[in-house]
Amino acid sequence: MAGKLEKTRHAGIYKRGGVYVFAFRDGGRKQRWESRRTLEEAVRAKRARETDVDRGEYFEASKMPFDEYALDWIKGYQGRGRRGFREETRGEYTADLKNYAIPYFWAARRRPVGKVVPRDIANFIAWLCDPVEQGKALSDARVQNIMKPVRAMFATALERGEIRSNPARDVRLPHRPRIENDEDRARPFPPGVGELVVELVHPRHRVLVELLLATGVRRSELIALEGRHLDLHGERPTIKVRQRGRRRRGEGVLIGPLKSRYARRDLPIPIGLADRLLALGTQPEELVFQSIDGTILDPDNLYYRVLKPACEEAGAGWAGFHTFRHTVASRLFAEGRNVVQVQRWLGHHSASFTLDTYVHLLEDNLGEPLRFEAAAPQLRVA
Repeated sequence: MAGKLEKTRHAGIYKRGGVYVFAFRDGGRKQRWESRRTLEEAVRAKRARETDVDRGEYFEASKMPFDEYALDWIKGYQGRGRRGFREETRGEYTADLKNYAIPYFWAARRRPVGKVVPRDIANFIAWLCDPVEQGKALSDARVQNIMKPVRAMFATALERGEIRSNPARDVRLPHRPRIENDEDRARPFPPGVGELVVELVHPRHRVLVELLLATGVRRSELIALEGRHLDLHGERPTIKVRQRGRRRRGEGVLIGPLKSRYARRDLPIPIGLADRLLALGTQPEELVFQSIDGTILDPDNLYYRVLKPACEEAGAGWAGFHTFRHTVASRLFAEGRNVVQVQRWLGHHSASFTLDTYVHLLEDNLGEPLRFEAAAPQLRVA
């Protein structure tokens, strides 16, 4: 049972037990009660609430439990841009909310949405970065991905007028020393090893691996390639990257749109490879590379059963699908292609990302002095 209200020297502020409570009327003239631990805090809070009401800026922070709010929000979220929101991204956001944000903010700390402040978000990020808490070290990129639905959710709550400010907007990841070694860098095949891997794979998959080595397409783009994406006639045959295969929990590998507009590109291929692709006889709506039963290839099975054994036999057991992309990038730079050409070939979102990833492959010797023509001698007039 609530304790008795005791008057204080400030009108409208009462002491009840060990706290101070006050009443005010919101914009709808409904009476609201709040409490503070000290009289001074109650005086300041009452004055602030009355000022907010006078300005028409008062609202009641959302009291909905974090888990209920988050799961309700993600069901209807449609993104924050004109491109909309992919269902596979909704699945990724939902998984990260359930696995990280909800256990931290609600199950462990019972935080309603309206009570989360920037310090709570900073503590959440520190918790994500703690390898002891997570059982392993999460990379900065992984932590940023986990934070994406949290930031978007609070941005939505702000737009709806359910919170006063977005507590996740300006919070940054803590500095974590990173020791860089050769394994952190993009590592291409040594000269000739990529070609040896092509020779060592089972003949049924040889054209597939040869296409990887010739184009550096992502594995998701490779397995989604259809006959209609091949332009194999003429002097400049190409493949058209238009879609990708993506694993979705409980649904296997499905074909869907590319992740971004930058990934849409046409890549030239050697005429000999075009002839071998043509010999496959793929129909326009058929997958170029498919499983024995005619379905889309599982990229994990393709790696462990086809690619990995060949790489190990070639002495490159460390290699994976991305090694082919790195090899293509290194060869493009070696041929004198500029960073914008390499960016567009690989389907990166920016040339700066391409340069950051592959700058160690570029020649860093300053070379010879610049050459320039000597100025013509000036004629002196007597």
